[in-house]
Amino acid sequence: MSSRPVSLLRVAPAVFLPTLIFEIGMGALIPMIALSGRGLGASVGMAGLVLALLGVGQILGDVPAGALAARVGDRRAMLIAAGVAIVTLLGCALADTLWQLAVGVAATGATNAVFILARQAYLTEVVPERLRARALSTLGGMTRVGAFAGPFIGAAVVHGRPVRDIYWLALACAIAAGLVVLLVPDVAGPATAHGPRRDPVSVRSVVVRHRRVFLTLGLAVLLVASVRATRQTVLPLWADHLGLSPSTTSVVFGLAGLVDTMTFYPSGKVMDSAGRLWIAIPSMLVLGATQAVLPLTHGLVTLAVVAMLMGFGNGIGSGLLMTLGADVAPPRTRSQFLGVWRLCSDSGTAAGPLVVSAAAGLGSLAAGIETMGVVGVLAAIALLRWVPHYSPFATTGTRTRRATPSVEEPVG
Repeated sequence: MSSRPVSLLRVAPAVFLPTLIFEIGMGALIPMIALSGRGLGASVGMAGLVLALLGVGQILGDVPAGALAARVGDRRAMLIAAGVAIVTLLGCALADTLWQLAVGVAATGATNAVFILARQAYLTEVVPERLRARALSTLGGMTRVGAFAGPFIGAAVVHGRPVRDIYWLALACAIAAGLVVLLVPDVAGPATAHGPRRDPVSVRSVVVRHRRVFLTLGLAVLLVASVRATRQTVLPLWADHLGLSPSTTSVVFGLAGLVDTMTFYPSGKVMDSAGRLWIAIPSMLVLGATQAVLPLTHGLVTLAVVAMLMGFGNGIGSGLLMTLGADVAPPRTRSQFLGVWRLCSDSGTAAGPLVVSAAAGLGSLAAGIETMGVVGVLAAIALLRWVPHYSPFATTGTRTRRATPSVEEPVG
């Protein structure tokens, strides 16, 4: 193992590159899954449900992902995930019935959970604490870049061709990502990266032991994730409410995504130098405020401005939840803990848009959007209350605590 200090540049080929490749495939899939479902005879509602199964699969895969990484090591877990993704995407490409497509999409979502969690666990272990937020913000940034670039690459692939060809693109990305993991060595060799820990602890015992963390800071994480995920629902819905064309809506969404992808590294640097709350609180307040005022927009210009501010609020929060998870995860059961942590996050991701959709179904889209603006403020309050309680990196003042957070024996 090399004695050189670990830097972001050194971990890029083994961590950021395969994540970026894999997430480009996922980003290309998202706009096309519902359309491929329609091609198999699904109704609009059923096609939307098939798309939702990608997120459902990720939620169902979070806890098993942590258990798998703890048992076989995170690098082997990534190789397994890439192999399974190849099979599931092949099944999607060859699906003749809607249920076959649905099973393949859900299973693909579960592989994405393994892929992200494994790299998060590895970075948490090998990157120095002074670089932790920048490393995990960059990891989150790779997901954002993939979500931004993937649809454009996917559009080029399916131009004039069957929609199901998008699965061949995602399959190629999964193969390429797996090859990078297989051929590019990690910069260091912690136990979680190359092999299992002895006598891995059950996930249930981790939940029981750290239930106070999950019931407090975990609840804050759920609120944060719900507000962040909702922006992807409220922007196109409100643009449609204003009567904008789909192409114009795509441009607005793209502008927000561009701002989003430009801010992940600076925000990580602020979290490392000044503390997590200096990004966490502004991110939630900006997201909450922009969602609260979105129903007040009445045209393209005001919508675009609010959308870009929303992208800024989301972008500066890149890697925030992963960083907080890394701060409080107990070293001996890190993978299992992070699996449950991601379950909190992904549950919020699923819940937020459901609130807006339910409100829209009841006839008040504006009320649903403004409700999530209030949730953004509540998320900021919850973070302000609980992050200093558990993380020694909340602010510069809390850094006087011991360097390793005491989650094995919770504070208070």
